[in-house]
Amino acid sequence: MTIAMMLHTQTIHELRVRLRRGDISVREVTQAVLDRIAGLDGRIKAYNWLNADDALTQAEAIDRAGVAKDGNPLAGVPIAIKDSINVVGQPCTCASKILQGYIAPYDAFVIRQLRRAGAVLLGRTNMDEFAMGSSTENSSWGVTRNPWDLERIPGGSSGGSAAAVAADEAIAALGSDTGGSIRQPAALCGCVGLKPTYGRVSRYGLVAFASSLDQIGPLTKDVEDCAVLLGVLSGHDVKDSTSVAQAVPDYTQALGKGVKGLRVGIPKEYFVAGMDREAEAAVRGAIQKLQSLGAEVVELSLPHTEYAVAVYYLIATAEASANLARFDGVRYGLRVAGDDPIEMYRQTRGAGFGPEVKRRIILGTYALSAGYHDAYYLRAQKARTLIRGDFEKAFEKCDVIVTPTSPTAAFKAGEKADDPLQMYLSDIFTISVNLVGICGVSIPCGFTVNPKLPIGLQILGKSFGEETILRMAHAYEQATDWHKQRPNL
Repeated sequence: MTIAMMLHTQTIHELRVRLRRGDISVREVTQAVLDRIAGLDGRIKAYNWLNADDALTQAEAIDRAGVAKDGNPLAGVPIAIKDSINVVGQPCTCASKILQGYIAPYDAFVIRQLRRAGAVLLGRTNMDEFAMGSSTENSSWGVTRNPWDLERIPGGSSGGSAAAVAADEAIAALGSDTGGSIRQPAALCGCVGLKPTYGRVSRYGLVAFASSLDQIGPLTKDVEDCAVLLGVLSGHDVKDSTSVAQAVPDYTQALGKGVKGLRVGIPKEYFVAGMDREAEAAVRGAIQKLQSLGAEVVELSLPHTEYAVAVYYLIATAEASANLARFDGVRYGLRVAGDDPIEMYRQTRGAGFGPEVKRRIILGTYALSAGYHDAYYLRAQKARTLIRGDFEKAFEKCDVIVTPTSPTAAFKAGEKADDPLQMYLSDIFTISVNLVGICGVSIPCGFTVNPKLPIGLQILGKSFGEETILRMAHAYEQATDWHKQRPNL
């Protein structure tokens, strides 16, 4: 097989070396990825929308400008974009019928950052509608499949991005994480996914689900790529009032320092009854590996963890109810005619939103309604404060917290479709991170045996502690070969 045909399997840092030397062109890299998509995505369905001609035009412009040889961190690297992030001139549907026909009139902050870094923007990846789901089955454009087993889900809501990276249909991808929507699909697809600290990456241009929880982040093939891409995405943005004006470090400088002297907290509440045995064994094996590498293991408790799922599904749905009120058929997207404005709103939202989105809007509206606001939403916010306090106390004893990312490996498509509560519990280990606003990364730490499916290890850090979690993730990754194993496609 020729080098050109294998370019889609490369990492960002591997491609940067070849592009800077001039061994390959950006067009060759982009064509290799597009050929991979053409040959495979009919089965995976990672993408909602793709413009191959535009991607090649971008690549040829980068080749002519020679920026791939100038040290730009992503120059010539094809990146896939989740379908909730605005890219000027491209559709941004959030995998929903209600945004059918909407074309983004502007670039999100993170897209401007990618363009400055020289990335090639590939296309739009599939997702759960408005990021509401854990399996990418709630998409109006069809179900995305897990590259490790096409009968199984890739996780969600950033399932299309995770599947694209795992199947080598993109060198890297962007996702968004409201309750685990980067980390959980990364775990189930066997790639690296990082949810940054709230305020580290601007939300400007991300279609809002839950504004106090949402964050954009990278999905990559290894930890070094994650550090590179995070550095590009991060930074202060005056157009996002929640963006924090804090200097962005070179995250790659944290890599290679090992874990000796770092304290690893192991919360007892994250090893629960009903957790898959193989997943638990893989995570405990990873903890032993970190200990053998020089990390100090500390047992700890996060006592309010049991309330996290209930708190999350009150706060997230309440914020979604407010945010999705703007989709009414008046300004953009789908409009279904009615005899009067109220009837038009009802018809449009009834036809445009899928069942899971409707379920969450109803839950959120109920929690905010007169007579129930204090009993539900206000109490959830108070419990959120208690959960935050648990983490603050825990980080006085440790530098990072290590947990499973998901209680199970990827389940079969349709397996939990009729049981929303079981689906919601898929995020039981990830949602607290969003409630508290800290950072977390998922990396591969093993596989189930039959069938062979990836298992993810979650490493959590303090606010703006991305350097520390990347340092630990890289040390573990370099001591194992889980990240090098690829699905047989």
